[in-house]
Amino acid sequence: MKYLHTMVRVTDLEQSLAFYCDHLGLEEVRRKDNEKGRFTLVFLAAPGDEDAQVELTYNWDPEDYGEGRNFGHLAYQVDDIYAACQRLMDAGVTINRPPRDGRMAFVRSPDNISVELLQRGDALDPAEPWASMRNAGRW
Repeated sequence: MKYLHTMVRVTDLEQSLAFYCDHLGLEEVRRKDNEKGRFTLVFLAAPGDEDAQVELTYNWDPEDYGEGRNFGHLAYQVDDIYAACQRLMDAGVTINRPPRDGRMAFVRSPDNISVELLQRGDALDPAEPWASMRNAGRW
């Protein structure tokens, strides 16, 4: 058995690609448009780690998916959690659970998918402004 991917449905493909690729740092691995089924699949992975993929499923006909909190979250390890969160904030992404502990943070995609960021190795020393930041919304 081998892990292949996690699928999340998205309502705006370009907005989602901006979040996952431009802001979060994932790379597009492959894409498939299905005219008959009226959907597009875009597979993303962290640079150098194509074994753990996220499949963005974009259905061409509008649907309201609601917010499936039972999904849980995606998790990615980062080299510097403070730098990653700063890059996301600079791009206009809300840090829902700041990395107060130098170890863990949560953000949300445009479709409200929770994304956990975890510091590679040991936690970084607590630092401002992160140590004093409060949670924003749900994560």
